Amino acid sequence: MSDRSALKRIADEPAYVLHRYDWSESSLILEVFTRHHGRIALVAKGAKRPSSSLRPILLPMQPLHIAFGGDAEIRTLKSAEWQGGHVMPTGDALLSGYYLNELLLALLARDDPHPALFDIYAAVVRIIASEHGEVLQAALRTYELLLLREVGLLPQLDAQTMTLAALDASSLYTLVPEGGLRQAGSGDRAALTGAQWSQLQAALDNGALFTATLRACAENMSALKPQLRQLLHYHCGVKTLRSRQMMIDIQSL
Repeated sequence: MSDRSALKRIADEPAYVLHRYDWSESSLILEVFTRHHGRIALVAKGAKRPSSSLRPILLPMQPLHIAFGGDAEIRTLKSAEWQGGHVMPTGDALLSGYYLNELLLALLARDDPHPALFDIYAAVVRIIASEHGEVLQAALRTYELLLLREVGLLPQLDAQTMTLAALDASSLYTLVPEGGLRQAGSGDRAALTGAQWSQLQAALDNGALFTATLRACAENMSALKPQLRQLLHYHCGVKTLRSRQMMIDIQSL
């Protein structure tokens, strides 16, 4: 078998469905996040048929192992097996999952592997399925921070970005889209102290990356949330993400 032929067929690949839409009366196009191949597009032929074994498992936030083939932009799904673990989230948890997926669709290029980010995504999905309140919010902040770092959009958090000057532990600093981390001014509504930013950077450098960052985010959530949201909106090119607008609309009812 040639190397080219081997590349066309992938089996037993960990994956999550990010988005799905109709392709024909019986088939679906899927945007899928895989561990070793990044974000890919697949056609799931016959997946909408009542008799299809794929129909009940090609859902967001469900851990799958998939097989697919082809070397075109949209490849063909051969099989998918649910790996179990949790039921489909509902309510705010479901919207939080859609938010995770929307960020991946906006910030990840296709066919760009990010195995570490895949593992982080899987960990946050497990939290979404079982936790609420502050734990869930800390997990979302952790995901935002680590996603930005993984795709190269997060500056170093223990120095001022433009000058590389060290942070003063007691002074306030804010994270802005075009300037990185800088000293906070009177018009900045959200900021963290130099000590808090340095704590977050230490967590990002920790060997237990996800756990350390989750703990650091939990301690700094209220001021961190608007700064990360502004940075994400800037890089996604939107004023408000669709999943966020859905949550606002539901809460206003």
